[in-house]
Amino acid sequence: MAEASLYEQILDYANRADPYPLYAELRKDPVARQADGSYVVSGYREILALLHDPRVSSDVRNIPEIAAEREAQPSLPSSFIRLDPPDHDRIRRMMMRHFGPPHCPGRIDGMTSGIMEIVTNLIDGFAGKTRVDIVEDFAYPLPVTVICELLGVPREDEPRFHRWSQAVIETIDPTTGTVAERERRSTEVRAELGAYMKELVDAHRRRPGDDLISAIVTDPAIDLALGDLLSAASTLLVAGHETTVNLITNGMLTLLRHPRVLDRLRHEPDLVVGTVEELLRYEPPVQLLSLRRSALADIEIAGTTIPKGSVISLALAAGSRDPARFPDPDRFDPDRRDNQHLGFGSGIHYCFGAALARLETQLALGELARRLVGPRLVADPPPYRPNPGLRGPRHLYVEFDDVLPA
Repeated sequence: MAEASLYEQILDYANRADPYPLYAELRKDPVARQADGSYVVSGYREILALLHDPRVSSDVRNIPEIAAEREAQPSLPSSFIRLDPPDHDRIRRMMMRHFGPPHCPGRIDGMTSGIMEIVTNLIDGFAGKTRVDIVEDFAYPLPVTVICELLGVPREDEPRFHRWSQAVIETIDPTTGTVAERERRSTEVRAELGAYMKELVDAHRRRPGDDLISAIVTDPAIDLALGDLLSAASTLLVAGHETTVNLITNGMLTLLRHPRVLDRLRHEPDLVVGTVEELLRYEPPVQLLSLRRSALADIEIAGTTIPKGSVISLALAAGSRDPARFPDPDRFDPDRRDNQHLGFGSGIHYCFGAALARLETQLALGELARRLVGPRLVADPPPYRPNPGLRGPRHLYVEFDDVLPA
């Protein structure tokens, strides 16, 4: 049996707890051709260049195995994150109209008190306990509740969309089946999720509220086909909580491993801004963009030619620890300056919900640091979720001595 490549070792669950030494080895060849003909890019400069290169397509219909499945099983249109300009830009602009600048600059800031109330109530629920699972008891219910309120999704429907969310995550896991098999399952799940979202859209048209879906469907300036709206809303529902769960959990794990930073955070509340930015670099919730991009032309980069039609994977976590860009990259430093990490990507596909994820994580980690007395890890490393691209603990058990009042 042939020895596993560095990229295959990164995908191997045995290395999930600490893939960073492997990422360092991978960066020695920042544009590496794989046995299947795809290319893995791991250097910061190279990743950044490709994220801004119009010759790199995010339209999965340019990947033959996926295109064949799409033709065999027509379903919802592709989400805007899997499209190229001009369709990507048009749909994203309309979805952003009631979410952020320039038309709705205050929506995220206006959510601060509501998010803090959720954070407070969740930590209040720790009272009388000496041990919790940060994932199940805090990091998951927080962003789920927030995204439900934002979109206008009933919180009691969580068991329904949780099943679909997990299925979606599995379909972007490069370790589960073939590309065609994952796309086949993705088509099935998106159809189910789309049918659910149509029920919500119809309900919000009849009785609009102050949520994002209501704002979009009642705005005469927004001209979105129903399929595009359902696909985009489904993506926001799933992506709006799954990655934030990882960011909060990775954040708490990192703080407990760095007690001096945790202690500083208790006494310097403003440090939380730099702490979250450093977490996005040091322990990003999205580590790999795997097999979702392709070259529309031959691309010369770092002395390598990526031929037209090649599939490209971007190792964001490797790029954010590239010593050519970040001094002492394996050190967790919340005071780090010029921290232009790749935690939210870059270019036209920069994370749609970055501002919300930042706010949620800042409030969450700030309050956990302030209110938990004597927190400590039960197991290190904790058990991890299987997906190497969306990397985060499955559970994070923490013991503590007391919970301070809000």
